[in-house]
Formats: sequence, structure tokens, C-alpha cells
Amino acid sequence: MKDLLLVVDMQNVYLKNQKWACLDTEGCAERIVSLIKSKRFDDVVFTKFIADPQASGVWADYNKKYADVNASDFANAMVSGLDEVISEYPVYQKSVYSSLAVPEVLEKCRNADRVFVAGVVAECCVLSTVLNLIDLGIYTVYVKDCISGLDRPKEEATELILSGLSPLHVLVCTSGSLPGADQ
Repeated sequence: MKDLLLVVDMQNVYLKNQKWACLDTEGCAERIVSLIKSKRFDDVVFTKFIADPQASGVWADYNKKYADVNASDFANAMVSGLDEVISEYPVYQKSVYSSLAVPEVLEKCRNADRVFVAGVVAECCVLSTVLNLIDLGIYTVYVKDCISGLDRPKEEATELILSGLSPLHVLVCTSGSLPGADQ
């Protein structure tokens, strides 16, 4: 069984005291590093959101509203807690919520038997990516202690939505209860 870890948008803007702070970005980064160091995955891929200057429609409005975040090198940089592992794997830029909008990420996901998802934001980019994976028929594992949202009610609502698709399309678990290679 070929397993891929897809790490979504672990950028500084989601750290504590930043504009889009999520509940536990720092803790997620630590747990993601542990997962990667476990060598449990056949491949690891990172994505990061970078605004498209040529965006149209609602994305143009979004980029205008958040121009300060989009212009900040610090906000857009990957969380430093990932430094010890991130250099070993590709980091793909995207300008929409779903990581599968990136052709290389989509191809890696299609070539995996299972995609384990980690990162931020639970109720935006992570949820969009997970729903895309499900629509493509890719077995998905939502590693909830490696995913952070804007607040607890939104995190719980996201897990509730995904639990309706479980266990056939998506497995919701923690990093300590991941399915083995034989499952």
C-alpha cells in the first residue's frame, strides 16, 4: 500500500497572534514533523497558498481584501517548525483552496493508495482538498490532531461533516491511531 502525506498550507499567517491564527498551528507542526520522521509514508507533499495577482471574480475580491497578508513574505513563508523536514520534499504553490488544483499534487495523489491529510485551515483549504480527494475516489485519511482550524466549533463542524462520509470515503483519526499499511 502506497501512502502519501499531504500537508496543506502550514504558513506563518496561521500561527498564534497572526492575522489568520488557527488554534494549534504550532502543535500541528510538531506532530507533522513526528509523522514525517517516522518514515511511515512513501511520499510527502506540501502546499502553500500564494495569491494569484491575475485572479478574477471572488478571488480578485479576496486578494484585494487581504492584500496586506498577500504582500507579507513572513505571512506567506512556511512555519519554521517544519524546517528540519521540509527541505526534503516539494512545496507546491496554489492560489485556491484545494491543493488538488496543482497538477503535480493531483498526480501524486492519484498515484497513492491513500492520502493522509494534515495542515490548515480545517474548514477551508483542508476541507476543500479532502472533498476533492473523495470526489476523485481517492481513499483519504483526515489526521485530526495534525489539522487546525480557526476555532473549536468550526473544527468540530468540519469533523462532523466528514464523519458522514466515514468510513468508506474518509477515515478520521489521530496521528497515534493511523491505519497500518495492511489496512
